Amino acid sequence: MNEKVMRNLSYGLFVLTVKDRDGAKDTGCIVNTVTQVTTTPNRITVAVNKGNYTAERILATKKFAVSVLDTSVKFDLFERFGFHSGRDTDKFRDFHSWDTASNGCAFLTAGANGYLCCKVENVLDLGSHYLFIAEVTDGAVLSRNESCTYAYYHANVKPKPQTDAAGQTVWRCTICGYEYKGEELPPDFICPVCKHPASDFEKVGK
Repeated sequence: MNEKVMRNLSYGLFVLTVKDRDGAKDTGCIVNTVTQVTTTPNRITVAVNKGNYTAERILATKKFAVSVLDTSVKFDLFERFGFHSGRDTDKFRDFHSWDTASNGCAFLTAGANGYLCCKVENVLDLGSHYLFIAEVTDGAVLSRNESCTYAYYHANVKPKPQTDAAGQTVWRCTICGYEYKGEELPPDFICPVCKHPASDFEKVGK
C-alpha cells in the first residue's frame, strides 16, 4: 500500500486547549482530527496521540476547547502549539490572542474563526491515539474567514523547503515541519513533535 494516499483525505486544522496540571494556566496542541458526529446532542470526536501532553491533561480534566483555525493564521502559531511539548513549555507565555471559554479553557481570538467548549463523555483507546467523544456545551463564531484546511496550510502557510546552510542533509516531517539532520533517517525514527513515523519525512536538501 502507498501510505501517501492517506494525505489525500481532507482535514481541517485546530488548536486543542486544556488546563495544565496546576490548573492556573493552559496548554494545547495542533490537531487535524476534529469531527462532528451527532447533532442531537451535539457531539464531536477528536483523536490525540497518547504521547501528547494535551491528551494526558484531557484524560485528567475531562474538558477541553477547540479553536477552528482560519486562513488568516500565521506559521508562528503552528510553531507555538505544534513544535514543543506542554510538559516543558508554557505555550501561552507572551501570547495574548486568547480568552477564556465558559468551561475555563482557553480559546484563540486571532487566527481562528470560531471555538467550541467540550465535555468528554467517553474515551476509546485506539492504540497510538485516544479518541475523545465529547459533548459541545458552548461555542461562538469569531470571524467570517474560511477555515484553514490541511491542504491550505501546506500550500500557503508552511515555509517552503530550504537547504541547510551548514551543508547537512535535512529530513523534514511533512506533518508538522520538524527537521532531522543527518545523512540517513533511521527507519524506526519517530517525530518527537507529532509522533509520526519516518515514512512521513521527506529529504529537503543538503
